Amino acid sequence: MADDKIFTFRGKTLDELKALSEEEFVALLPAAARRKYARGLTPAEQLFLDKFRSGKKNIKTHVRELFVLPEMVGQKISIYSGKEFVQVTIMEEMLGLRFGELVPTRKIAQHPDSKK
Repeated sequence: MADDKIFTFRGKTLDELKALSEEEFVALLPAAARRKYARGLTPAEQLFLDKFRSGKKNIKTHVRELFVLPEMVGQKISIYSGKEFVQVTIMEEMLGLRFGELVPTRKIAQHPDSKK
């Protein structure tokens, strides 16, 4: 038995997902994501997609509500965490997640060890 697994999202491979139009991919997303796209993208989200599709590299963005699309897989995007831009390499497992889920805005508190 081979160990090489093929990534699928809702039963479709990455190549099949990239061949889909944006509307067809959105139909595979959960209800909240479908509703967001049905209501339209904000101007900031549309501007980000225009920059991304023009082939611009090293895009920085404050947009955290946009969902990861199949065309973004393999690209590097800098997402604002509220304090700094964090560079994220988009992977197949991130499809359908919001940008904000990829970059946390808070750090976990590290309390010093109490030595007595």
